[in-house]
Amino acid sequence: MQVLDPPAVRRWARLAADALGRARAEIDALNVFPVADGDTGTNLHLTMLSAAEAVEALPEDVDAAVTWQTLSYGALVGARGNSGVIVSQALRGLAEVLKDGPDLRAGLRRAAALAREAVARPVEGTVLSVLTAAAGAVQELDGDLEEVARRAAGEAREALRRTPGQLDVLARSGVVDAGGAGLAIVLESLAEVITDSYSDRYDVPAPTARVSPMTEVGAGYEVMYLLDAEDGAVARLREELDSMGDSLVVVGGGGLWNVHVHVGEAGPAIEAGMRAGRPHRIRVTYLAERTHRGNAGRGVVAVAAGDGIAALFEESGAVVVRRAPGSRPSLPTMLAAIREAGSEVAVLPNDEGAGSVASAAAEIAREDGVVVSVLPTKATVQGLAALAVHDPLRRFDDDVVAMTDAAGHTRYGHLTVADREAVTSAGLCCPGDVLGLIDGDVAVIGSSLEDVATMIVDRMVAGGGELVTLVTGIDAPVRLAPHVEEHLARVRPDVDLVVYQGEQGGYPLLIGVE
Repeated sequence: MQVLDPPAVRRWARLAADALGRARAEIDALNVFPVADGDTGTNLHLTMLSAAEAVEALPEDVDAAVTWQTLSYGALVGARGNSGVIVSQALRGLAEVLKDGPDLRAGLRRAAALAREAVARPVEGTVLSVLTAAAGAVQELDGDLEEVARRAAGEAREALRRTPGQLDVLARSGVVDAGGAGLAIVLESLAEVITDSYSDRYDVPAPTARVSPMTEVGAGYEVMYLLDAEDGAVARLREELDSMGDSLVVVGGGGLWNVHVHVGEAGPAIEAGMRAGRPHRIRVTYLAERTHRGNAGRGVVAVAAGDGIAALFEESGAVVVRRAPGSRPSLPTMLAAIREAGSEVAVLPNDEGAGSVASAAAEIAREDGVVVSVLPTKATVQGLAALAVHDPLRRFDDDVVAMTDAAGHTRYGHLTVADREAVTSAGLCCPGDVLGLIDGDVAVIGSSLEDVATMIVDRMVAGGGELVTLVTGIDAPVRLAPHVEEHLARVRPDVDLVVYQGEQGGYPLLIGVE
């Protein structure tokens, strides 16, 4: 291969996302810096998955410039955590160079420079060191794409092994840097696509000492948001946030930025963003919640019917109970999850059938002294809304009320395809008809997933709504979610939209309106 054309970019993005997904738990186990919150592998997987889904949604005839720009944009808006934001900036650097030609050496050099510039206080022994080493190792080569890709991947792996000697906390914990491990996989995936030589397994160095998931961290929050703002305002925002906390990373450009910081109080960091521009997709995570897993403390159990949905709940700190579409979890599985979650547990069944099992398991757990509240969430999107407002610092009862309120203010809908003739509340349906349901009742019958989706969303937002959530299923057409997004941009530009890949079966699309 002499050039990374659009099909190759798509293959690389998907290969890297899938590889990070398989290595997610191993990378999470390495995570001790900047805080031991055990989520770096998950964050990198979700970041690269967002990039992959963005380019896969493009028409096949788009040119290289559009493909690379879309890859960069997908990573920017989907970036999670410190390492995810840094890697998204590295992808932006590659995109800036490779959209115009095949010079991977220059692309890596630009990626390393942008990633380092994005971090307010760069630390060696991290993903930055691995990327800098990979870029530096190829600058003297003659530019052959295969040779550059192999050398960069090989040097990334060597640089990863050196990280414990550069950062004391890694040496004390017996681990390499988690973010660097993820980046090595991304570069190895790139080399595989370029050389057309693939491996079923990526090496993630195992810890040489036991890393405790109970590591203490200072009180504080991880605050992330996308920000619409001018360049000058972002420069001032960097200074303001740098004075509030640490692990500050701000990436982006062209009016759209991704902001990540660890702070003692979340409110001032968000208010600073409001002074700079318009923050949206705001995510606030209490850091100590991630680092205090076990039988003591506050916890959440969430039922999930798809791998993507499960990953979303796990990322937010919930203990996940998986179920197959159309089935309900077993009582022993649900009970074990409640006991694992903590001494005060909120349960999100996200399905009426699972709700009865959750209630039974809660009764048994209460006999053991566990305080359990089963929330009346009937759909995945209600569970996501409830978990978004979960705050372990509130009194348990107050937290349950807030989560229940968020779920109750979320209307839910979904699409499915009829497998038999039946009389519904919207009329007679035949096999193959697309059914659009709102709050459990059939509201629309049609022949096109895209048309039924837009009609359902229109009806759901007609009564008021500020945020639409779409969760795509494993069989959803590539254009389904973008079609709804384009429609909303025309008719309801005031509404925010979030799209997740839920990978659920049976339902091509789940819809929530808050």
